[in-house]
Amino acid sequence: MSSLLLNHLTREHAAIGAFLELLDQEADAMTHGNFANLSELAGRKSQLADQIAAFDRQREMEQLALGYAADRSGADAAAAAGGEALQNAWFDLLERAAQAHACNHRNGVMIHTHLDFTRQSISFLQASGQPLYGPDGTHKTGKGSGNRLALG
Repeated sequence: MSSLLLNHLTREHAAIGAFLELLDQEADAMTHGNFANLSELAGRKSQLADQIAAFDRQREMEQLALGYAADRSGADAAAAAGGEALQNAWFDLLERAAQAHACNHRNGVMIHTHLDFTRQSISFLQASGQPLYGPDGTHKTGKGSGNRLALG
């Protein structure tokens, strides 16, 4: 068994775990309307994605050094040849990566849903071509005098 390869898998597993935590925080922010937090979370996600990619490249280099291809089949073969601990670490990593993929997809759907709602709202507001509220706070509903919503 390659302890270096096992070390790479362990670090990549931990980084994906941190990524999953950020995805949950992102989903929570959207669910509770805390959109101001999304920019900071996106920056942290980007940094973690870069770190995960670096761990992935390191693992692929170690696979090559051990005589295996630097792809999924090489990782599968290296894990199979590396014994039970390496196999378990590889399967755990694959499972965690699948979770991250599913959560990231879920968040993407949430983001697109919010964007679609915003686009529809803007389209509705722009459809009449006239402002919804006058300078005096009067709600314009087409023809008529409107309702006073803001006085003062």
